[in-house]
Amino acid sequence: MNTPTDGPQVDPATEAEDSGTPACVMSFNASDPSGASGIAADIATMASMGAHALPVITSLLIRDTAEVFEIHEIDADAVSEQARTILEDATIAAWKVGFLGSAEGVSVVAEILSDYTDIPLVSYLPNVSWLEEDAQMSYLEAFRELILPATLVLVGNHKTLTDFLLPEWESERPPSARELAVAASESGCGYVLVTGIQLPDQFIDNVLASSQGAIAGERFERFEASFVGAGDTLSAALAAILATESAVDVAVSEALSFLDQALDSGFRPGMGGVIPDRFFWALPPGETGEEGAEGETTAAGESPLADNDISPSSRNVH
Repeated sequence: MNTPTDGPQVDPATEAEDSGTPACVMSFNASDPSGASGIAADIATMASMGAHALPVITSLLIRDTAEVFEIHEIDADAVSEQARTILEDATIAAWKVGFLGSAEGVSVVAEILSDYTDIPLVSYLPNVSWLEEDAQMSYLEAFRELILPATLVLVGNHKTLTDFLLPEWESERPPSARELAVAASESGCGYVLVTGIQLPDQFIDNVLASSQGAIAGERFERFEASFVGAGDTLSAALAAILATESAVDVAVSEALSFLDQALDSGFRPGMGGVIPDRFFWALPPGETGEEGAEGETTAAGESPLADNDISPSSRNVH
């Protein structure tokens, strides 16, 4: 299981708090020009949470708010140089890993993480079924072997995590969050935050679990809207909170609350999905996102990074 150990940086979150500067969180993710997911989502979310993002771009997407058309990998050495240059200058308090582009990208990011084992890592696993079969298999295998052992919290949709962690699951009953956490712990991961667990009566559950059992969670109510970027928003919020909050269960509850309100105020800038409003708190009193407030149905689109892992069409019930 991933546990903090001594490393080259000592209490970075405390240092940032004492100096009055925001905690720095390094994010490895793809560039998404729609702003729905990827690096753009991470930067906006972390800024809204009061953290400072150190963005490292791992790949380039050609996409709109409905679908991805192309992806261009970034040379692994360029990914490494982006990260190591700023790491020599700034002190970080947390990591966030999103889509790393390729198995080679996974390898180079894992090498960087191995030099800072005391820094909490939140890893988000999107649905990568859009990749060609060989590329998909090599990416997931590299992620399992190299990223999971360093991960404090793995975030993902229930189906995505089931396919990844328990590919041979044959029971008619879907696996519980604890069963997924047990599988993740075999690779060294501390916790899983499983989203989109189907419940009766139009509800879904989002559960933080370790190999010992469920720890925390929030129920969400399904409603008609297709969100893009929910998974990146949740995982980035969690990383930002963990930069200053050591209790994982408390951080998860706060991150889910943030996501809930961001989805409630979501907006649709194009003809595709609804994007979470990461600055919902800055809206004038009485204003909410059009789609989030009214629950309009939006056009569903394939998105490799968004994965809609709070499940398309869902929000928290207060």
